[in-house]
Amino acid sequence: MILGIGNDLVDIRRIARSLDRFGDRFTQRVFTETERARADTDTHPDQRAASYAKRYAAKEAMAKALGTGYADGVHFCDMEVANLPNGQPTMRLTRGALARLQALTPPGMVAHIHLSMTDEPPLAQAFVVLSAIPKG
Repeated sequence: MILGIGNDLVDIRRIARSLDRFGDRFTQRVFTETERARADTDTHPDQRAASYAKRYAAKEAMAKALGTGYADGVHFCDMEVANLPNGQPTMRLTRGALARLQALTPPGMVAHIHLSMTDEPPLAQAFVVLSAIPKG
């Protein structure tokens, strides 16, 4: 069962300008420590900006899939792009985002987050599908 779908398209150059202009103020407000560590391993400025842009798009797509945007207690840092052991990207939710996902999930079901991210400069895109399957 599909609980929500969201997508987002971001101009990498816009994220690069935010990184240049606001630096840590921007990254600490929007990204978790784990996301910052991952993106900051890309030392080439274009790759670093693209990494942040994909994660930004993923958060926007997740907020849309949750049906709240950044309201009802859902904030940027409540959503973290993470990787499964096989390398597949997913989102780790906490606080308001997790509470919203739990509220969307019918009793007796388990929610799953499907995330796809890509970039083709100057754009980065993310697509999120929230689904639920029966427990067990």
